[in-house]
Amino acid sequence: MKFRPLLWPTFFALPALIFLLALGTWQVQRLEWKNQLITDFETRANADAIELPIGAIAPEMEFRRLSLTGEFDHDREVFLTGRTYEGNAGFHIVTPFRLTDGRTILINRGWVSESYRDPAKRSFTLVEGETTVAAILRFPGQKGYFVPENEPENGFWFTLVPAQIVAHLGLGDAAESDIYAAALRTSEKISLPIGAKTKTNLRNSHLGYAITWYGIACALIGVYAVFHHQRGRLSIGVGGAAARDE
Repeated sequence: MKFRPLLWPTFFALPALIFLLALGTWQVQRLEWKNQLITDFETRANADAIELPIGAIAPEMEFRRLSLTGEFDHDREVFLTGRTYEGNAGFHIVTPFRLTDGRTILINRGWVSESYRDPAKRSFTLVEGETTVAAILRFPGQKGYFVPENEPENGFWFTLVPAQIVAHLGLGDAAESDIYAAALRTSEKISLPIGAKTKTNLRNSHLGYAITWYGIACALIGVYAVFHHQRGRLSIGVGGAAARDE
């Protein structure tokens, strides 16, 4: 094999190849992370329900299935703006829930359409008295780069940050400010508010992205090899070896 690389094509091609391979490897790592996230969610959400733990809660408890008994404080519900369900615009209802042990936890009860934001139009959702709620434990949401800041004074909530809502509603020290609960949809029948499911539908396109980046890297290698071969700087030498043998 004869190979005499040209300076400038190699100068540009080598860093590009390294960059493409790094992107592909990163997507493989993201694939593993997303698969683990989906597995953790479904395992914890479908496990036997437990009561809300007392004290500090480890990150490994996120998505753990809960059984919460207490009463809703419907007069203090807030609305997460910009939520959709099957392409329909609406809100998520977040309601304080007073547990029988005296603590309060915020429950994201799920989605309602814009026409049902007014509680007077959905009296059927205002559960009165002591009730038990199936839910999963969640930690505060992370605000996206393009997501506006919450505006509590104007009633605009874009990200569910329990500490902000607890402070705004004046729920006191007995309220959980580091976590919240997401109510689960426990029946195939759809009813408002529409809660979370225990089967995730998270997109997992990282394998496709990884194949794309690795494919471009292979194409770059092919173009680089053909370029040098056409200029007589890359040859396998099989024919020459066979001629000498004769």
